[in-house]
Amino acid sequence: MYKNFIKRFIDFIVAFLGLLVLSPIFLFVTIGLFFANNGKPFFFQLRPGKEEKIFKIIKFKTMNDKMDDKGNLLSDTKRLTTIGSFVRKASLDEIPQLINVILGDMSLIGPRPLLVSYLPYYTNEERLRHTVLPGITGLAQVNGRNTVKWDDRLRYDVEYVKNISFRNDVLIIINSINVVLFSKGLSVDPSILMKDLNDERRNRD
Repeated sequence: MYKNFIKRFIDFIVAFLGLLVLSPIFLFVTIGLFFANNGKPFFFQLRPGKEEKIFKIIKFKTMNDKMDDKGNLLSDTKRLTTIGSFVRKASLDEIPQLINVILGDMSLIGPRPLLVSYLPYYTNEERLRHTVLPGITGLAQVNGRNTVKWDDRLRYDVEYVKNISFRNDVLIIINSINVVLFSKGLSVDPSILMKDLNDERRNRD
């Protein structure tokens, strides 16, 4: 009952009210990133959602598009703007995803929607993460955010899917607030600490 009906109802109401309450911050960050990123405050990217259906995720754009002399994008660290670094550390870059929640592409709580290129590299067990809507935050995010090793991160996602309940979602929300307030387990450039999933598992094979 909760998983199939109540969860979606709560998602919509909380996301709608959240956008209203956070609208001043939304506007401030949008203006700041507009000037920092040459008129491009938002970042759009295709991600797999429930049943691996592809949707377009919306985030604040925290990096500019500067390139080297050969026309290649500079590293994430070199492209990360000052305001972008602050937005990431405070997890404000996730605010636009409330729009994804309202549209029904995402949930407030669930496995994070990862890159489309990762799809061939999940085990059958790990594919359970795509049997529910992806979330803005989830069990993996309150257990290390983007510094957790891939095997552990995906294991947390499966654990969440197998134990969805109102109680567990409330606990994740509370822990997420604590993680954001104290910036626990966050790297503004996670590529320094870990490879992309496809690179890691391709090399493992």
